[in-house]
Amino acid sequence: MNKIKVLEVIRQGQIGGGESHLLDLITFLDKEQFEPVCLSFTSGEMISRLQAMGIRCHVIDTLKAFDMKVQRQIIQLLRDEQIQLVHAHGSRAASNMIYPVRHLHIPMIYTVHGWSFHDDQSLPIRLLRQWSEKLICSLANKVICVSQSNADTGQKRFGLKDAVVIENGINLVRFNPNGQFNDLRKDFGFSEDDFVAGFIARCTKQKAPLDFLHAVRLAHETNPQIKGLFVGEGDMDAEVDAYIAENQMGDYIFRSKFRTDVPDLLHCINVYCLPSLWEGLSIALLEAMAMGKAIVATPTDGTKEVITHEHNGLVIPYEQPQALADAILRFREDEALYNACGQQAHEVVAQRFNAQRVSDTVADIYKSEAYNR
Repeated sequence: MNKIKVLEVIRQGQIGGGESHLLDLITFLDKEQFEPVCLSFTSGEMISRLQAMGIRCHVIDTLKAFDMKVQRQIIQLLRDEQIQLVHAHGSRAASNMIYPVRHLHIPMIYTVHGWSFHDDQSLPIRLLRQWSEKLICSLANKVICVSQSNADTGQKRFGLKDAVVIENGINLVRFNPNGQFNDLRKDFGFSEDDFVAGFIARCTKQKAPLDFLHAVRLAHETNPQIKGLFVGEGDMDAEVDAYIAENQMGDYIFRSKFRTDVPDLLHCINVYCLPSLWEGLSIALLEAMAMGKAIVATPTDGTKEVITHEHNGLVIPYEQPQALADAILRFREDEALYNACGQQAHEVVAQRFNAQRVSDTVADIYKSEAYNR
């Protein structure tokens, strides 16, 4: 039986949640049945890691959705690589594949890593993005949602039908709380007695990084042993750096751009914070849970499906830094709750979110779509 040649398409080459999902998907995909090729619309660490795995990667530079200027290049790539199936991860990637796949009659699978529309957008922007998501979903051969809440939102907002829910998976060998890790606390200036709140995510409006910083500042004022680790980069870098400088937080928060040693980073923190305004199902959240970290997060679509308040984490309202600060302090002061939530978080991921299971389930969809052309 010939291998199915699949083009995995994603908007950027830097590693975020969707990119981590793609790395694990390709890692666990049966290479006897499939030949994955990657297309990204920016370069970055993910491309380097895939190439080190022997995966052919292509970069076509664009930051735009529905970019007509790159359509010819994409079509030529599909022809040159003799692609049989396209899997687009996220709306920006999918929007740039709609015309090429239809032009060449290649089936496309679209994985929704959180909808591009959300309630804090202006009405015209929200309706435009809602329309674009409806268009992409209607033209895809199969839609995968990473949380049931995402599928329900799509059905409610624009009548999404027949979506398959496949929750994100985690590499439980790499993210294992009993593994061997580098001790980074001294490198970051933290003592053994410090209680470290961590933010490991893209530095974008979606992730609400200033809410995290504000919360750490408030918690540190109450208890000087509360400190922060901020790892990530994005279009809010300047605002984050300015906030740290203006509030003189340099002595108790360590700021770093993107790093690849995420298990080591998680090992060195006490609490993982995700004050996002919207999410599908955050890979970073699941990684922190797999490592047995206490979690403080907002009730985004995927998060509210995996975090039960006061059972395996603390759920706080959106855009309320004081509530986030109070949750960090509560974990610091209540050791029993802190330990119980970390243990329960790990057990939820170990039972439900295995990357091999995700890859096997997606592989079944690949075979169905490729052979039913």
